[in-house]
Amino acid sequence: MRTDRATDALRPVKITRGFTEMTPGSVLIEMGRTRVLCTVSFEHDVPRWLRDKGVGWVTAEYSMLPGSSPSRVSRSSISGGRTKEIQRLIGRSLRGVVDFKAMGELTARIDCDVLQADGGTRTASITGAWIALADGFDSLVAAGKLGTNPLTSQLAAVSVGVVDGEVLLDLEYTEDVSAEVDCNVVMVDDGALVEIQGTAETRPFTRDQLDVMIDYATKGIDELMAAQRSSREP
Repeated sequence: MRTDRATDALRPVKITRGFTEMTPGSVLIEMGRTRVLCTVSFEHDVPRWLRDKGVGWVTAEYSMLPGSSPSRVSRSSISGGRTKEIQRLIGRSLRGVVDFKAMGELTARIDCDVLQADGGTRTASITGAWIALADGFDSLVAAGKLGTNPLTSQLAAVSVGVVDGEVLLDLEYTEDVSAEVDCNVVMVDDGALVEIQGTAETRPFTRDQLDVMIDYATKGIDELMAAQRSSREP
């Protein structure tokens, strides 16, 4: 049973913008002991199927670095199936809140590197990547390279699950590995859902449990968005 925080409470959240100096947008996001570095870079090109259409593109890469977990993560695992699935989720989520026409023929590349993993790395990546992308677009607007920031909505994500029959928000690793149900929720600031990834790991879950999980996720995402906004205030 969880004893250090309420069932519907997030772990402590810390957001450090401008964590590195070589990219137009970089964010270190910490959720409990999970730490992810999110950076954005831009290329004046787009994938072949989008050329000469006047629209941009957003893509993402994700990796767990060696030293991010008790057992060393091999660099060769970066190309594994789990990694590809997660970076596709990050890319899909970000593309859902971007006006590609406002970008012009520009590609935004998001890199999410897990420095330390204690559960919820993919959702922390999405939450941090949105800030990095917002900062990156702001830098292009300030430089006169874009007329307006192409982001159309705020975006954040959080994990939720069922452990020992109880719904919990923002699972840390010890909860995640024993969860009967594992779910990741991505939302925008008006409460609309971008994606729900929910899986019964050991036993089926009920509609009532799903409703509670979505309610918990909504509460957590509201708090994460408040932290995003606070981090971007002058």
